[in-house]
Amino acid sequence: MASEPDPDRLKALEKRLQQVKGKVEPERTNTVKGFSQGEVAWRMVIELVTGMSLGLAIGYGLDVLFGTLPIFLVIFSLFGFAAGVKTMLGSAQHLAKDAADKAAKEGD
Repeated sequence: MASEPDPDRLKALEKRLQQVKGKVEPERTNTVKGFSQGEVAWRMVIELVTGMSLGLAIGYGLDVLFGTLPIFLVIFSLFGFAAGVKTMLGSAQHLAKDAADKAAKEGD
Protein backbone atom coordinates (compact mmCIF):
# COMPACT_ATOMS: atom_id res chain seq x y z
CA MET A 1 0.00 0.00 0.00
CA ALA A 2 1.12 3.51 -0.78
CA SER A 3 1.55 5.74 2.21
CA GLU A 4 0.93 9.45 2.49
CA PRO A 5 3.59 11.65 0.85
CA ASP A 6 6.20 13.08 3.18
CA PRO A 7 5.31 16.77 3.84
CA ASP A 8 8.98 17.73 4.31
CA ARG A 9 9.91 16.30 0.94
CA LEU A 10 6.97 18.12 -0.69
CA LYS A 11 8.05 21.44 0.83
CA ALA A 12 11.61 20.90 -0.35
CA LEU A 13 10.35 20.10 -3.84
CA GLU A 14 8.21 23.26 -3.87
CA LYS A 15 11.22 25.36 -2.84
CA ARG A 16 13.34 23.89 -5.61
CA LEU A 17 10.60 24.50 -8.16
CA GLN A 18 10.26 28.11 -7.06
CA GLN A 19 14.02 28.60 -7.36
CA VAL A 20 14.03 27.16 -10.86
CA LYS A 21 11.05 29.23 -11.97
CA GLY A 22 12.52 32.36 -10.43
CA LYS A 23 9.23 33.36 -8.81
CA VAL A 24 8.37 35.50 -11.83
CA GLU A 25 4.64 35.68 -12.37
CA PRO A 26 3.46 36.09 -15.95
CA GLU A 27 2.37 39.59 -16.81
CA ARG A 28 -1.15 40.09 -18.12
CA THR A 29 -0.66 41.35 -21.65
CA ASN A 30 -4.26 41.93 -22.69
CA THR A 31 -5.20 44.47 -20.03
CA VAL A 32 -5.54 48.21 -19.96
CA LYS A 33 -5.30 49.64 -16.44
CA GLY A 34 -6.64 46.47 -14.85
CA PHE A 35 -9.41 45.85 -17.38
CA SER A 36 -9.32 42.97 -19.81
CA GLN A 37 -10.09 43.57 -23.48
CA GLY A 38 -13.41 41.79 -23.05
CA GLU A 39 -14.45 44.14 -20.26
CA VAL A 40 -13.48 47.15 -22.35
CA ALA A 41 -15.46 45.81 -25.32
CA TRP A 42 -18.55 45.23 -23.19
CA ARG A 43 -18.25 48.73 -21.77
CA MET A 44 -18.25 50.18 -25.28
CA VAL A 45 -21.20 48.05 -26.38
CA ILE A 46 -23.16 49.13 -23.31
CA GLU A 47 -22.38 52.80 -24.02
CA LEU A 48 -23.61 52.45 -27.60
CA VAL A 49 -26.79 50.58 -26.64
CA THR A 50 -27.53 53.05 -23.84
CA GLY A 51 -27.25 56.02 -26.20
CA MET A 52 -29.52 54.38 -28.73
CA SER A 53 -32.04 53.34 -26.08
CA LEU A 54 -32.24 56.84 -24.66
CA GLY A 55 -32.71 58.29 -28.14
CA LEU A 56 -35.46 55.79 -28.90
CA ALA A 57 -37.21 56.48 -25.60
CA ILE A 58 -37.08 60.26 -26.01
CA GLY A 59 -38.22 60.07 -29.64
CA TYR A 60 -41.09 57.71 -28.86
CA GLY A 61 -42.16 59.86 -25.91
CA LEU A 62 -42.24 63.00 -28.05
CA ASP A 63 -44.13 61.17 -30.80
CA VAL A 64 -46.78 59.98 -28.36
CA LEU A 65 -47.00 63.46 -26.85
CA PHE A 66 -47.39 65.25 -30.18
CA GLY A 67 -49.15 62.45 -32.10
CA THR A 68 -46.50 62.21 -34.85
CA LEU A 69 -45.41 58.62 -34.39
CA PRO A 70 -42.46 57.94 -36.73
CA ILE A 71 -40.84 61.41 -37.05
CA PHE A 72 -39.27 62.05 -33.65
CA LEU A 73 -38.57 58.34 -33.16
CA VAL A 74 -36.34 58.27 -36.25
CA ILE A 75 -34.67 61.62 -35.52
CA PHE A 76 -33.84 60.85 -31.89
CA SER A 77 -32.79 57.30 -32.75
CA LEU A 78 -30.12 58.80 -34.99
CA PHE A 79 -29.17 61.33 -32.32
CA GLY A 80 -28.90 58.51 -29.75
CA PHE A 81 -26.73 56.46 -32.11
CA ALA A 82 -24.44 59.46 -32.72
CA ALA A 83 -24.20 60.15 -28.97
CA GLY A 84 -23.42 56.50 -28.26
CA VAL A 85 -20.68 56.41 -30.91
CA LYS A 86 -19.22 59.68 -29.60
CA THR A 87 -19.15 58.35 -26.03
CA MET A 88 -17.68 55.05 -27.20
CA LEU A 89 -14.90 56.78 -29.15
CA GLY A 90 -14.15 59.06 -26.21
CA SER A 91 -13.74 56.03 -23.94
CA ALA A 92 -11.48 54.36 -26.50
CA GLN A 93 -9.29 57.47 -26.74
CA HIS A 94 -9.10 57.72 -22.96
CA LEU A 95 -8.10 54.06 -22.60
CA ALA A 96 -5.52 54.41 -25.39
CA LYS A 97 -4.03 57.47 -23.68
CA ASP A 98 -3.83 55.62 -20.37
CA ALA A 99 -2.16 52.65 -22.07
CA ALA A 100 0.36 54.94 -23.78
CA ASP A 101 1.13 56.70 -20.50
CA LYS A 102 1.62 53.34 -18.79
CA ALA A 103 3.92 52.15 -21.55
CA ALA A 104 5.94 55.37 -21.37
CA LYS A 105 6.26 54.98 -17.60
CA GLU A 106 7.50 51.41 -17.92
CA GLY A 107 10.00 52.46 -20.59
CA ASP A 108 11.67 54.97 -18.25
